Amino acid sequence: MGDVLHGRGALLNAEPAGLVPRLVGLRPGELRAVDAKEYARADELPVLVVAGGRGMGKTALLAAVCEAYEGVRRRNERQRHTPLAFIDCEHPAIARRRPNQPEESWSPVFQGLLVLAEGLGERVRHAGEVVFPRLMAGLVAVAASGWQEADAERIRRELGRILLLNEGRPGITLLASRWAGKVVSKVVAAASGQAPFVAAAIEATLESVTDGFAGHRQQKSSGWYRTYPNAGGNAQRGLILLSEHFRAGGPSREHAERWLVRALLADVTEAYAGLGSRLRRLGRPLVLLDNAHAGPGPRLLDAVLRDRAEGIADEVVFVAAVRGDGHPVLRGAPRLALAEVSRRADWRPDATPASRALVVPLPPLSAEDTLHIADLSVLVGAPARFPHAAHRLTGGNPLGVRLLSRAAQRRPQQAGSLGGLLTAPAVDERERDEDRPLYSALLEKLVPDDRLEELTVLAAAHDLESAVALAAALLPDDFGSAGVRTLQARLAAEGLPSAAGHFVGDPFVRTLLLLRLHHRQDGHGKWRETHETLIAHYAADGDPDGTAGDPGRARHRLHHELALGDSAGAVAHLRDSFPVLDTRTWLDTLCFLASAPYFHAHDDEGHDSAGQDDRRAAVALDRAGTRQTPPEGVDAVLHQRVRRLLHAVWQLSDPLVLPDPRVCDRLRFELLQLCDLREEGGALLWQAAQDWPREALAGRALRTPADEDTDEGDGGA
Repeated sequence: MGDVLHGRGALLNAEPAGLVPRLVGLRPGELRAVDAKEYARADELPVLVVAGGRGMGKTALLAAVCEAYEGVRRRNERQRHTPLAFIDCEHPAIARRRPNQPEESWSPVFQGLLVLAEGLGERVRHAGEVVFPRLMAGLVAVAASGWQEADAERIRRELGRILLLNEGRPGITLLASRWAGKVVSKVVAAASGQAPFVAAAIEATLESVTDGFAGHRQQKSSGWYRTYPNAGGNAQRGLILLSEHFRAGGPSREHAERWLVRALLADVTEAYAGLGSRLRRLGRPLVLLDNAHAGPGPRLLDAVLRDRAEGIADEVVFVAAVRGDGHPVLRGAPRLALAEVSRRADWRPDATPASRALVVPLPPLSAEDTLHIADLSVLVGAPARFPHAAHRLTGGNPLGVRLLSRAAQRRPQQAGSLGGLLTAPAVDERERDEDRPLYSALLEKLVPDDRLEELTVLAAAHDLESAVALAAALLPDDFGSAGVRTLQARLAAEGLPSAAGHFVGDPFVRTLLLLRLHHRQDGHGKWRETHETLIAHYAADGDPDGTAGDPGRARHRLHHELALGDSAGAVAHLRDSFPVLDTRTWLDTLCFLASAPYFHAHDDEGHDSAGQDDRRAAVALDRAGTRQTPPEGVDAVLHQRVRRLLHAVWQLSDPLVLPDPRVCDRLRFELLQLCDLREEGGALLWQAAQDWPREALAGRALRTPADEDTDEGDGGA
């Protein structure tokens, strides 16, 4: 299972048993049952839904579950522990119709059920295969309505695949081959003649499960469709109605699809019926649905939840992964934190279908998890602070931590600059360089690819108003404010967290988008144009310099000036406001201004500077060549001190660089010196001098100390 389960053990641990082993009844990776006291009862079997944004490890978790129950390898052959099926609901082979498939006889649910049955039907150690006579008959009835104009070869190919769901033996025996051939011949003859086509296909299928080849259970299942609404006790009539409902589309198709899902579960339940079957089969069958928010996922989940709410029981363990957790099917579903399901899940359903699901949001990795993944014993030559810096940058995003650690392992000498790793070529699974930078590889996984260009520009916005201003100036005319609002809603639906003061709330995603914006053009023209647009947006009316008007708008204007490398306005604002603003507001303003993005030095024409040194660190440390003459009429000492402090906080707040201990020392010194200049609020400055260097070196964001951190007030907070 490797590093993919760091921080996720509550779901798949073997000892003590995690939630999935307790539901399945088998220890992961073993042919041993869990303790009977831990085994979940059939009436306490939720549909487990793991939820989270992009890159939070949902797919990796399902892959680990699949590997754990895929089976043990013996004599170079993997033997499955329990019936298991795994589908990606977003995969084109499931979510998209092939050109030669008529729309009226195909849907993602149809395709998903076919693939699920093929997976569940594979041979299980000591227990053989599960067969699907009910589902087979239903799929044939649906597919047959699309074969009227098809050629014989296509009918044979598609029908043959469906018929194998009732094969039940490894390989096609001679008898099975004759049985399948008989059905195909009858269907092909009907397609080329004048006989009622769908009825002929259904008749041939029902005959196939009642002749000498089929067993007792297959024969018994042939009458299952007699209970289909308005079938009048006639199985063939029930299948014809199922076909017609599916072909009609809309709610009628949803009704038919629900019966097909019920057929699959009835076939699996049949395989576990009787004492003999239960003695041979250990644990429950397992269905894994990745990206269940898309393709067939919502309807599959809805069908299972509704049937269970209506008392139609099954013992299939469903584990689904969804992007975000606000989907209509799950509205009102109980939610438990990951830590809460480690030993027990206080889950009790009520009468609603959604209550039959249990949603477990996947949290970000902790700093300790990141330390284990970014193993310094493997990252030989990487700085000791790399794991802390990687956690600060990614916020614990598992995909980000894993790919950054892989890049650092490949280039340990460059691990002192996370920005350098992100702009270097990405490293693939075979440890080979790709022809794209790492930030592009990450963005491909973390944001909607059809809106990458728009998000790259809007990442600089602070709210809806500034995002609309950027869209009006820099994006196509047909995008506009409606496009901004639609994109904002889409980000929320996909689980990207919102944050006050930012259009793109996730700091990691926002940093990657801004990095892409900076590198889109030689000379950084788009970067400059974006920030200049926001400077103009936040300038007060009739006051292009922003010296009057709303202080909040002035702060935002100075923030974007700083992003373009112009620190004069920010220094002047902090210098002049230091004696008059309360200390807490002043420190908050300092942190906000210093959160301006900075990637590397460039000259007035936008060309990259040849030097690799961080100019912010040079200014903070007061190195030769970085000093500036203060304006006339100002306190020169305070001016220089504030200028050094701003550049120190700017460098230490940057998630793309590792904190410099020398800059931390300078930060502490400058804050302590400012303490002597403020009788009121000196405690806040002193506390910040203690906290900020320590927080920066530990890879944590700088924050203004809370009231309880100080011994006295801040003089007007």
